[in-house]
Amino acid sequence: MNTYSPKAGEIKREWHVVDAEGKVLGRLATRIAEILMGKHKPTFVPHIDVGDFVIVTNADKVVLTGAKWSDKQYYHHSGYPGGISSRNAEKVKEKFPERIIEHAVRGMLPNNKLRDRRMRKLKVYTTSDHPHEAQGPKKLEI
Repeated sequence: MNTYSPKAGEIKREWHVVDAEGKVLGRLATRIAEILMGKHKPTFVPHIDVGDFVIVTNADKVVLTGAKWSDKQYYHHSGYPGGISSRNAEKVKEKFPERIIEHAVRGMLPNNKLRDRRMRKLKVYTTSDHPHEAQGPKKLEI
């Protein structure tokens, strides 16, 4: 028996729309990461990007459980000594609500050369409108 490995021309990419309103961040991010990697397909192989595109709408209405809005910290370092800064999830949501979902999904993808390529297939919007209607996205219930 031979191991199947999909060729570049055999990979069929679909578009999925996810409404994040009222969804818990972690559960939403794991399902999105699964679709971006292509683990829901029978042709999944870990060394080739076979995943689909994901459009996330209503990113500003995502839910964090417990006291995570005030306790969860997002860190950034400028590269200089003492250049670390942090913001809690509430402040990040006020200024850049889409970054909360992007950060969670990025953390759930494997840390390898395919991660940036997979992240480019994630489109996050704060409203229910998106410019990808021409691709004929399928509504995905999570």
